Amino acid sequence: MAGTLLALVLGLGTLPAAATPSGTSPASTPTALAAPDISLTAVRAHLDELSAAAARNGGNRRSTGQGYRDSVAYVKGKLQAAGYTVTEQPCTSGCTSGAGPNLIAEWPQGDASAVYMFGAHLDGVSAGPGMNDNGSGSAALLENALTLARENPELRNRVRFAWWTDEEQGLNGSDFYVRTLSSAERSRIKAYYNFDMVASLNGGYFVNHITSAAAAPMKAYWDSLGLRPEENTEGAGRSDDYSFERYGIPTSGYAMGASARKTSAQAAKWGGTSGAAYDPCYHRSCDTLSNINTTGLDRAADGIAYTVWQQAVGTGGGGTCDPAAVVGNGGFESGTAPWTGTTAVIAAHTGRAAHGGTRLAWLGGNGSTSTESVGQTVTVPAGCTRASLDFWLWIETAESGSRAYDTFSVRVNGSTLATWSNVHAGGGWTQRSADLSAYAGQTVTVTFTATEDHSLQTGFLLDDVSLSGA
Repeated sequence: MAGTLLALVLGLGTLPAAATPSGTSPASTPTALAAPDISLTAVRAHLDELSAAAARNGGNRRSTGQGYRDSVAYVKGKLQAAGYTVTEQPCTSGCTSGAGPNLIAEWPQGDASAVYMFGAHLDGVSAGPGMNDNGSGSAALLENALTLARENPELRNRVRFAWWTDEEQGLNGSDFYVRTLSSAERSRIKAYYNFDMVASLNGGYFVNHITSAAAAPMKAYWDSLGLRPEENTEGAGRSDDYSFERYGIPTSGYAMGASARKTSAQAAKWGGTSGAAYDPCYHRSCDTLSNINTTGLDRAADGIAYTVWQQAVGTGGGGTCDPAAVVGNGGFESGTAPWTGTTAVIAAHTGRAAHGGTRLAWLGGNGSTSTESVGQTVTVPAGCTRASLDFWLWIETAESGSRAYDTFSVRVNGSTLATWSNVHAGGGWTQRSADLSAYAGQTVTVTFTATEDHSLQTGFLLDDVSLSGA
């Protein structure tokens, strides 16, 4: 990474699958598209080759040196053998004098007017071999490209991979690439995904633009592992995704952190050492093969595959049930978007523990006549024969008896699907659900509404909203 900043039916629903133990891939990803498990052994073998390229050439892979050119030759050879259309793009303006080329590889299938692009910078700094920064992203990306070629699934959209030159000198290679595209060519790129430092030893799990539509599959995969990723604030404007952002192309990506320090809350959530840098060898000679977090690398590589399969694999004929990324910010951890309504109810509420993470939506609880609601627009996948809106609800009340004074309802396009009330209070967090099967293939507005009468409060605590289906 560059070192300077550049600018529901009443009752219990089906329980979600348990989070996968640390360091393993999930037995099944949250999708019917069956993205493959990316071999960590193969990714590490690519890292070994990049390390060797540095060792033969002064100990680094700087864009102007032979270590970088040897890295390009290795990646290019693997891609060509797999059947990719591979282009070495010289950076003829804006790059450091003597910088090697960008490497672009496209799989010759899928709709060429809808390109999903995945990239990582292949160069490093002069100080060391650059195994985490950014051999990790480069190697994970290469094995994903090779896996796509081996699997050779039917593609509905085009997939393009890129390994950038001269990132460490100012994002120069990726800037040259995007800058020299025609406006028509830029418009064909529907999203760009960037992978820079995805194996930091003391790292966290960060997603670029985590609440955006582009980020949805990336976040969904790490959510499926129980990682509760956060926004990549440290990397904003500091890696190659920024070159695409400047031209209005949607971007996302994974990172595990550079020189910023892990907070105590992050250490409690992810492990590691609070107060220490995510990568203790950032831009240093010790960024060697021993500076690789293999668990994080494995999770990033598999999350890339999940995103490739979500965005490009399949016929696109409406027959796929892919519920994982339908609900945005379902755990309320990333601000309030895309929720609308009484969004002030979304917060880390003192004295109220969230079901997961630190934030939740607390509707009602006023003890007076009031109505509060939060909602968002979602598209229920057309291929789902069963679709369930699942969420966790905690009802606490000062009411007594069997009469429903205060209510909590789930509505779709204004029609009520399910209702709970003060009568159902007690028991702490309970998973509830509402049936959305009848809305398969439709874009609808889902709203949670709490209504209280004139006295005695009932609070409805809502968290971890998601869609499941088959």
